[in-house]
Amino acid sequence: MNNAREVLSNQDGPFKDLEKLVRRYATTEYKRPIAGHTQKAFADAERFIADFYIKRFAQSEGPSRATPQPVILDSGCGTGESTQHLARRFPDCPVIGIDKSAIRLDKAGRAFDTAQSRGTEARNGDAQQEAPKNIFYVRAELIDFWRLALDKVTSRQWVIPYHALYYPNPWPKQSEAGRRFHLHPIFPTLLQLAQETELRTNWEIYAWEFELAAGIVKEIPGQAGDDNVVVKSVSCEAFSPRQPITAFERKYKNARQQLWRVLVHQ
Repeated sequence: MNNAREVLSNQDGPFKDLEKLVRRYATTEYKRPIAGHTQKAFADAERFIADFYIKRFAQSEGPSRATPQPVILDSGCGTGESTQHLARRFPDCPVIGIDKSAIRLDKAGRAFDTAQSRGTEARNGDAQQEAPKNIFYVRAELIDFWRLALDKVTSRQWVIPYHALYYPNPWPKQSEAGRRFHLHPIFPTLLQLAQETELRTNWEIYAWEFELAAGIVKEIPGQAGDDNVVVKSVSCEAFSPRQPITAFERKYKNARQQLWRVLVHQ
């Protein structure tokens, strides 16, 4: 029996104050103190990324270390299935899987360590593959991690070609709307992080709101005080993954729920 329930909400369309909130947050700076454990986790991720490129260029006959350094983010990575997928998709980049749950990350770490100890792992029933070594998992608050990451991006130490935001908690009640990423003060930071941001969800309204919010930011010059960062394009579409890459995606697909994705490019 599949226990994937449809999202239930007292909304039948976009949140009524969406535009007002998005415009307010797009022209202000979010200054909440950053949690200490996230600062430590971020420092650990920085070391992993630096070591990754030191080793990479030590083995290369090409030019010395290039900046900014490409980094892939998998935000809300859960047990890390999507992170491993991204690590294979971007083999030349460090892939940082971020989640606030120690239990989920422990499962991800154990699965990854087991694969590393074997040296190989099965992939979709095909031939054995080497375990990806470009993954680093961190337990952190996403909102705080993104703010620290944006400092690295704006100082041109990092570039984030792709940011995965797969199946975040939709907070479907209207009273919870402010906890959705696109209705939170963090939204301008989120949009400025990556060259491509991909959101996936099984709730059409969430995808629709995210697209609308990104479109509003696209029309506002000088987002969060930075005239050089603009949203170039936003698209929203229904999709059906050929091969699910998260446990949620597999569950929703098996339950024949319609899935949605939003792509934002800057």
